[in-house]
Amino acid sequence: MAASRIGYQIHINFNSPIIFPSKTKLSSLSFSFSNAKYALKWNHIGCHRICALPVVSIMASRSSTEVLPPALDSSSEPPTIFDGTPKLYISYSCPYAQRTWIARNCKGLQEKIKLVPIDLKNRPDWYKEKVYPANKVPSLEHNDEVKGESMDLIRYIDSNFEGPSLFPDDPYKREFAEELFSYFDPFYKAVISSLKEDRIDNAISAFDSIETALSKFDDGSFFLGTFSLVDIAYAPFIERFQPFLLEVKNYDITAGRIKLAAWIKEMNQIEGYTVTKRDPKEHLENYKRRFLSQV
Repeated sequence: MAASRIGYQIHINFNSPIIFPSKTKLSSLSFSFSNAKYALKWNHIGCHRICALPVVSIMASRSSTEVLPPALDSSSEPPTIFDGTPKLYISYSCPYAQRTWIARNCKGLQEKIKLVPIDLKNRPDWYKEKVYPANKVPSLEHNDEVKGESMDLIRYIDSNFEGPSLFPDDPYKREFAEELFSYFDPFYKAVISSLKEDRIDNAISAFDSIETALSKFDDGSFFLGTFSLVDIAYAPFIERFQPFLLEVKNYDITAGRIKLAAWIKEMNQIEGYTVTKRDPKEHLENYKRRFLSQV
């Protein structure tokens, strides 16, 4: 694995206008963290006033790109099981596995949790026999146990490993997060039904609901204002739906949806997510094979 240095990716949203002296350069801004909750102390050199109160979203990141291991197939030897090293079994192409991969990255756990990619088209027998009887990805080996189900795993990674929290303390936001977690399955089924049919009414309605959800909080472009597990839950799927709907259905999911467009733009600034993305052409071809009988 390539040597890397952990850092923090900081997203700042200002709740009120900020006024700089006319000759101020952005390089004259400095920030410092005052406690474990990552409260922000704002200093502006040459200006003795606090110019705005920022809301800060923080996630761990790496300063260099992780070297990804090759996928293991039926000819591959298994890794050493239960050797004390947490292992995240994924597929590079699976959106459910991508959720857990993003959570790992945004917690800064690249050196703590080892990635073990599996070739889903040629799965090794040992994965089902020795690791995860369900024979699906993702799964997480930790503390001599193997757990599965992506939605459960992103919560587990956030709660049981070091790194910045990916879930808010605000009870109102936590309640809304639970609503969005519950809405994922109806959202997914609605969009998938439109991918299979000539009409896209269900997809339109589903993305309208996403636009409404993204309008709930005004302290940032993410579902809960600041980046959270909710964004991680939805991102891999919207990443796949967008190119297929655009090319095959001639439908742009961001047209008339300012909040969704802003969310996609912000997600693409998060390194912990972008390093997990696949080429949109790959998603497009995969979905064509899956949903278009003539391909």
